[in-house]
Amino acid sequence: MLYVALLHYPVYNKDHQIVTTSIANMDIHDIARVSRTYGVKNYFVVNPQAAQRDLACEIISHWQQGYGASFNPSRRQALELVRIKASLNEVQTEIAEQTGSPPQLIVTGANLSDDILTCAGLKKMIRNDNLPYLLIFGTGSGIAKEIIDQADYRLEPVKGNGDYNHLSVRSAVAIVLDRIMRD
Repeated sequence: MLYVALLHYPVYNKDHQIVTTSIANMDIHDIARVSRTYGVKNYFVVNPQAAQRDLACEIISHWQQGYGASFNPSRRQALELVRIKASLNEVQTEIAEQTGSPPQLIVTGANLSDDILTCAGLKKMIRNDNLPYLLIFGTGSGIAKEIIDQADYRLEPVKGNGDYNHLSVRSAVAIVLDRIMRD
């Protein structure tokens, strides 16, 4: 059972300071759509700022109840997966309530290098047991060390053909989910 979280805090900015990043409309839509496509149980948007969570709820509401629900029913279906939370602890609690087990935490990031789990290894784990797995993606310039240190696994980074490695989080989620969930 796979869950996805997009973490807006604690993450680093380009100066390696811990910050809270803003929720982006396209991240909500696109990650929900790819999550629905690949059978993710829930997609959590995690941000401690109430105003940011309210904005995310407004965006989702438009596509689930407003004009957007009739304009684009497939987007409504994808957005049904989204849960807005203030902290990673809230995410873990909800998953444990849903499944009866705390989730295995898996972090991702372009610069992870020690004790790496491959996508093929994660795919095998997801298919061979009934544990809940929470795949955590970071915004800004990556997930803070305190979260990485709490994780059970570090997933291999997405690498291109050259030395440039600065994908949008939406792109990274799509690539990783395709690698671990596709038959």
